[in-house]
This record gives sequence, C-alpha cells and structure tokens, in this order.
Amino acid sequence: MYRIVFLFLLFAQLSVVAQTKQMSLEDAIMGRYTHLNPASVRGLSWQDDENYTQIKSDSLMVIHAKTGQEKCLLTTNELEEITGASLRYFPAFNWLKDGSLLVQASGTYFVVNATEKSLVYSIQLPEEAQNAVFSEQGKWVAFTQGDDLYVALNDGAVKQITRDGGKGIVNGQSVHRNEFGISNGIFISPNGNFIAFYRKDESMVSDYPLVDYMAREASYTPVKYPMAGLASHHVTLGVYNIGTGSTTFLKTGEPLDHFLTNVAWSPDEKNIYMAELNREQNHMQLNCYDAATGDKVKTLFEETGDTYVEPLFPIHFSKVNPAEFYYLSRKDGWFHVYKYNTDGQLVKQLTKGEWEVTRLLGFDPKEKSLFVEGTLDSPIENHIYRIDVKSGKSTRLSVGEGMHRAVLSPGASYVIDNWNGVEVPRKVDLLSANGKVQQNIFEAANPLADYDLGETKLVTLKTADGKYDLFGRLILPPNFDSSKKYPVVVYVYGGPHSQMVDKSWQYQTRWWQYYMASQGYIAFTMDNRGTNNRGRAFETAIHRQLGIPETEDQMQGVEYLKSLPYVDADRMGVHGWSYGGFMTLNLMMRHPEVFKVGVAGGPVVDWSMYEIMYGERYMDMPQENPEGYEESNMENHVKDLQGKLMLIHGAQDATVVMQHSMKFLRECVKQNKPVDFFAYPIHPHNVRGKDRVHLMEKVSQYFFDYL
Repeated sequence: MYRIVFLFLLFAQLSVVAQTKQMSLEDAIMGRYTHLNPASVRGLSWQDDENYTQIKSDSLMVIHAKTGQEKCLLTTNELEEITGASLRYFPAFNWLKDGSLLVQASGTYFVVNATEKSLVYSIQLPEEAQNAVFSEQGKWVAFTQGDDLYVALNDGAVKQITRDGGKGIVNGQSVHRNEFGISNGIFISPNGNFIAFYRKDESMVSDYPLVDYMAREASYTPVKYPMAGLASHHVTLGVYNIGTGSTTFLKTGEPLDHFLTNVAWSPDEKNIYMAELNREQNHMQLNCYDAATGDKVKTLFEETGDTYVEPLFPIHFSKVNPAEFYYLSRKDGWFHVYKYNTDGQLVKQLTKGEWEVTRLLGFDPKEKSLFVEGTLDSPIENHIYRIDVKSGKSTRLSVGEGMHRAVLSPGASYVIDNWNGVEVPRKVDLLSANGKVQQNIFEAANPLADYDLGETKLVTLKTADGKYDLFGRLILPPNFDSSKKYPVVVYVYGGPHSQMVDKSWQYQTRWWQYYMASQGYIAFTMDNRGTNNRGRAFETAIHRQLGIPETEDQMQGVEYLKSLPYVDADRMGVHGWSYGGFMTLNLMMRHPEVFKVGVAGGPVVDWSMYEIMYGERYMDMPQENPEGYEESNMENHVKDLQGKLMLIHGAQDATVVMQHSMKFLRECVKQNKPVDFFAYPIHPHNVRGKDRVHLMEKVSQYFFDYL
C-alpha cells in the first residue's frame, strides 16, 4: 500500500513539474516556428473527387474519402528513378487536371504518370529563373530572368519574350508594390495559347538611396520608391502569342499612373478583364479588352467611394454559363459574392448581411451551391459555408469554434477542413458537402502542453461612441496573484489588412508576449478601427486621419486595463513594428501621461514619405490633405514626448525607409528629447532568422530596465 501511495505522489509531482516550464526567449522566437509549431500534414491535396493524397514518411499515399482505405502511390526512391533528380525527401507537388503529377526539383518541372511510374515530360529552367508559372495545357513554363520575360518549352527550347528590361523597365513581375491583391505578374490563358504579363516603367520614379555597408567600400544599392504625392510608375499589360511569337499591349489609356489590377482571362481566351483604378483610388472600372488587338471592348460596371475603393479579387467565370461570372466586392459595405453577365448586368447578389466572405472556394458542378469561407458566425472566427444559390440560405459546414481553411474536392463532394481553435493547435477533418464529418485526418499534439503560460483571456470592449465591438487579448503572468500590481506591455499593430486577435490557437498570441508574461508583465493586444474583417465603415474610419481613431480605440483598452485592480497604471509600456511602430509613437506622444516606455520598430513617422499605393489610399495625396498629413506626422508631436523611447530600424529597409527614423531622431535632438536608437545592418523591414533573438532580447531588456 505504501509503495502505491509513493508512486502516486511521485507521478503527481512529476506532472506538476512538467506543467511549470517557462517560456524562454529562444522558445518564443525560434521555437515558435520549430519545436513549438504544431505538427502538420504534408502533401494534403485532392487527386480527384473521391481520393485525396498526403505524404507519409517517404511515400505519397492516396486515401479514399468515403472508406478511408489507403495505399502507397509513389515512394521517394521511385520518384528519383523516374526523374533522375536527387531527392532528400518527397518534394512538393500538384495534381494536374489530366491526372498527372507535377513535381519541381533541381530547377526542373517534372510531369509524372504516378500510376505507371513513368516520366511524361520535363522542363528545365535556367538557374537565374524567377517567378515561374507552369501551363498544363500549353506544356511550358513562363518565367523572368533579370527584368525580362521568357518561356521554356517541353522540347528544351527557351524563348525570350521581352528584350527591353532594365533601366527602369521591368517585365513579368508584380506591380503596384503588391497592393490590390497583386502577387504576380504573369497570367496564363486557359488553354495555354497566350501569356499576359505586366510591364512596369519606373524610370520616372526617383532612385531611393540604400547603402550596403558590408562591402569593403560601402556600395550604393538604390531602389525605386514612389513616395506619396510624387511620380508613380506606369504599368501596361502585354499579351504574348505562343504560336506567332508576337506581343500586343492593351490600350489602357491615360492617365498612365492609374492602377491595373485583378487580371482575368475569359474562358475562350478572346478577352482580358481587369479592375482599373484611378490614382485617387476612389473610382474603379471593370473593363474588358480584346486580347488580340488590345482594344478596349467595354466597361462592364463601375464602383466609386467617398473614401476609397480597393479591388482585391479577380472575377471567376461560370463553368455552366461562360457569359456569366462571379465577383467578390464590398460595394454594399461588406465583402459579398455577386453574379454578373458579360454585358455588365447584375444577375444576383449571392451572399448578404453584415459579415465578410473571406474566400470563395468554388461551386458544385451545376453551380447550385456556392462554397465560401467567411465571418457569418463571428468576426473573430472563420468558417466554411455552403450557400444555396437560388435561395441564399447558408449552411455552416465547419464544426469547431476557431479559424477554418478549406480545400474543396474537384466535384464539390467533400471538403478538407484544416483548422485550429483556442485550445486546438491543429486539426484536419474530412467533411462531406452537407457538413458531416467523415473522418479526422490529423490532430496535432499541443507543443505547449508542458509550459505554464499564465491565463489568456478574450476581452470585448466598445468604441467610445458605443458603435463597435473591440476585441482584445489579455495574458496574465504565470503564478498570477490578484493582490499584486503588475506592469503592462501593450503590443500593437492596428493597421489595415490586419487582425491580431481571433479565435485561432491561443487567440493568435505572439510567443514573445508569453515570454514577457513569464517575466512578470501583463501582455495586452487589441484590434482597433481600421483593421480587418469588420466591414467597410469600420475599416475606412481611419481615412485621411491615420493614427487618430486607432489611438482613441487603443485608449479604450487602456481604460479597461486601468480598471483592473492588479494593473499598475504607473508602469505601462507599448511596442509595435511598422504600422505598430507608428502606433507606438502615437500612443507615447498623444498620451504621455499613460505610457512610461515604448519601443517603436521600423515606424512610419511621416506618411508623405511612404509609398503611393498604400499611403494615398488611406491619406489621399499630401497636397489634397495637408492638415491630415500634418496631424499624423509624428515629428510634430515630439514636444509631448515624456517617457523612455527607443526606435529600431533595419538598415536596408525598402518598405519603411530609414529616413522616417532619421527625421524623427533629428527632431528629438533639436528639442533636446532623450531617445534611444538601434539599427540592424543587412536587414530589410523585418529582422528575421537568428538575429531576431537579438532584436527581441533588446526590446525586452528595454522594458526590464525602464518599466
């Protein structure tokens, strides 16, 4: 009996010890993406409507969706024999529509018949190739090399499409600084007969001076940086004919500095559709062009806004009726799906209400059901829905509370639901189209199970006018004692297209906040007006007055913190990077009586020194909104600085250029305001890799020293 009691006590003690591991800085920074990152499934993809595949060990397995029966399709060794490539593990792949397997390895595209274990064909690219896009129908790969566009054919030939690249001319690459949903510059036609591509002329944009300090003699490495109110680059869209080798440019007209976005081909390859936006970003036209001649055929419809219009999604043509297409727009204040015909007439609005469709997944073969992801249940969750096209009725398919990401099977019979929740690190479920869970494919163990992280709470507050909910996250230190007073570090971002608090795993907490909690600090984060998934009015409240509504909302969070008996209101700090650096400066100087310590990383100081596409959307041009630019310029608030402030900046930052910090520091010197500064050589806008541990140790130590 004594032995049993002894063993019970021993196991109980070991269990307690296992639960009291503290988050170290290395865990928080490097471990977040290694040993503390939840395990995942490799190679999860639909082979057809009944079978999905995943990589297990060194093999590609195919699993029947209905029965769960699995078999080995291809091993890494077999793939090596087929391709002749040296493979350390099974590489990333895609299933093609004809059932072939597309694999990339050693700079080569291999098309493999997995059933017969044979090579269909391969396309090798030059070592310098970038931005490659594969055409299944054309059996070729388009890519860029330097500033020109090329195509590699399956017979080994490589053709150069453009020859004017260089000296400010760039072909086949992303334009408009990756705004408006743009992520590439090559657009393959449906049957592989044409390549549409961006041509960017930035010769009129000033060279912004960056310096490589690591050379024996520091070298000048300028970049093109179009600042708000100044000259912007000019973009056109070329169409290359694979058969004839000729190129036609669309006649998009003037002004030359307007934005060409969301490029889409018609199913018959005769037309190209684009959302074209004026530089003021308040007037969008969906235009149709003749791909052969470049002539503008018509404007289908237009959208205007008192603040701005931001097209983010290309149109998707119906597979049932090629004279109709679907478009995701915020025209009624929320992102919803609309059906139009090619005459520009609205056929139907498919989704409605005060919620956002965050992603269009697809349709069933007859297009009677639409599958989307969205925020219908909550703005801090993302779920999968089936929408009845005729009635508009929605059915939620995803089950657990959290953030769900779906992959719809080719025939829309099934959905693979890859999701996580507050207490669910990662889970992958197979759902039928009616929402029934067919099987659990994978469930990750909790890599934080042995850590004592302290309590994490979701906080819901109101804007000062009571109109909107504001969602925040509060983290209490481990071994929290409500009778004590704790200092607080507010981590802030606050800019558009961001959402820092949701119901994903651990409420989307950054592990550094757990580290600070382990050091005796309360960690707090809140999303303010201007952030994502809350509708147009919530987002555009910041228009022409960046920093004002956001700071007001953050102060609602501060008032909540002050109301807590265990918060030391005399020891409040704030840290953020980029837009969060801008917000750190706003909070430090607009409310110097509140914040004792701040660390601003890569901060925007003066929006007139930020780039056109983002900056002018939210602030208009400096000459159009001088009062707004003056009020949001942090140099003009240096006089109010009281607390300890450190600025940190990457020496090679081409996003928020170093000039922001330099001008702010100069103003601090002029006004005899003590301020600290640190620069990270070789790093651009973000400090990544092992150097990030150094960065966050410096940030943390600043709070340890002064808060």
